[in-house]
This record gives sequence, C-alpha cells and structure tokens, in this order.
Amino acid sequence: MDSIRRNKVALKGILYTPISKHGHTSLNVFLRKDLDIFASISLIRNMDGEWPTRANNLDIAIIRENTEGEYAGLEHAPVGGVVESLKVVTREKTERIARFAFDFALMNGRKKVTAIHKANIMKLGDGLFLNVCRDVAKRYESSGIQFNDMIVDNAAMQLVSKPGQFDVVVCGNLYGNILSNIGAALIGGPGIVPGANIGRDYAVFEPGCRHVAMELKGRNEANPTSLLLSSLHMLRALNLHDKADQISAALVKTLADGKALTPDLGGRSGTTDFTAAVITNL
Repeated sequence: MDSIRRNKVALKGILYTPISKHGHTSLNVFLRKDLDIFASISLIRNMDGEWPTRANNLDIAIIRENTEGEYAGLEHAPVGGVVESLKVVTREKTERIARFAFDFALMNGRKKVTAIHKANIMKLGDGLFLNVCRDVAKRYESSGIQFNDMIVDNAAMQLVSKPGQFDVVVCGNLYGNILSNIGAALIGGPGIVPGANIGRDYAVFEPGCRHVAMELKGRNEANPTSLLLSSLHMLRALNLHDKADQISAALVKTLADGKALTPDLGGRSGTTDFTAAVITNL
C-alpha cells in the first residue's frame, strides 16, 4: 500500500479470498475502498486468434462502481440463523460512476451507455441508481451519446443472445462482476479480459474478471494475457506508449500464431511457453 500511495499506480494479480473463513476481509475489496479507486473497467473485446468463441466483433466496456453496493461488506447476524447483508447506494457515488462512464464514452469514441439495474424490485436502492444515471445522461445529450437502461436479468440474457447491442455498460459492483464473466465466456474466457481500477488519485490495473484460478495453482497452465493486457493500459496511462506498442505487437502476434496457446484457449502450451513466445516476438 505504501508503494501504491507513493507511485500512484500499480499492477496486481487477483488476491485469493477464502470463502469459508468468517471475518476474512477481501484484500482486493479493501484496497479498492481504501484508495477510493471507484471505477472498475473490464474490456470485453475479441482478439485475433483461432480459439473458439461464442461471439465475434465485440468491444464492450463494463464499468462498475467499486466502493459500495453489495460489496460494502456490511453484514451481521441479529439473531441465530438470520443474516442481514446491506446494499449501499448513494447519490454521490452513483453520480460519480455515471459521469465517469459518459466521460469514458466521450474520450474513447463510444456511442452508447447502458445502465444496468433491478429497480423493478429494489425500488429505493436501484431506483436511486437508475434515476441518477438518467439525470447524468441528460447532461450529455448534446454530445450525441445514446443512453438506455436494462434490468439486470434481461441484460444477462441479452449479453448472450445479442451482445453487439452493448457499448459502454455502467452498473453496481455485483452486476458488473456477473456481466464481466458472461462477457468473458463469449470471447474465450477470463484469461484475455484486461481491467483497471481508476480513482481521483490512484490507478490499479489488474485482470478484468478477477479470477484467482486456484485450480491452476502449480500447474503452469494459467493464461497471462489478461495481466499483460492490463499492463499495456498501465503503460499507456503513464504515457509510455512506445513500450506499450512493442509489447502489444508481440502479444498480438503470439495469440494470432496460435503456436503457444494455453489450455483455456484450446492450446497445449504452458504459461512459461506462452511468455517465452511473447518475449521472442518482441
């Protein structure tokens, strides 16, 4: 944490959080909340390669609010056998993430922002999120960016059946987590989805689907592409575009060649083989 505070930027993998240990706080969630890196970006984008995919020509940015919602971590048991888990939604942080999504769309030549919610059931919490997003959208009408909203269960179905309709998606933490993983399944898996967490003062780059992949521990089968892609975004944020371009070209060539793909992409190579191929292609 001292290093991140000093340098304002970091590249990290996903830290493991045990499910069964009560009181074990997720270090990933703690880091995002403590640094107030409120905007999480996961990029669902097809890459050139011969592995099987469920959709083509996708380029979707899923932007989720990092610091509240279901991940607020406010749970307690008032009596035995009963647990209350609070979902926190505030106007201030919803407006902040909505503005971030529209600004992201503007800066990256995007055409539409879709707000995901469950306001038909959670009328106060998700209702606030939806209404604030609608208010923010009105301020960007002159920019030409389209706005629509979609109930989360319908969005999950639409992302599978008609994924091309999505451009920039803005939502709360849990919905974004689910949709990012659905999106990953459409393009080849979590191993090729980069991510970033952006705040006012700090930026932390990490794989976009946040999979720990404990089942791959010690097997030399993990796909490092998502981490490499995340590192490219970090380099570009630091204005090291020439270095990012060099690594990007080598990575794209390695994926397109298909000779060193990891098992998740239908290959038989290990993590070290894939990494060596990228280095060779530099």
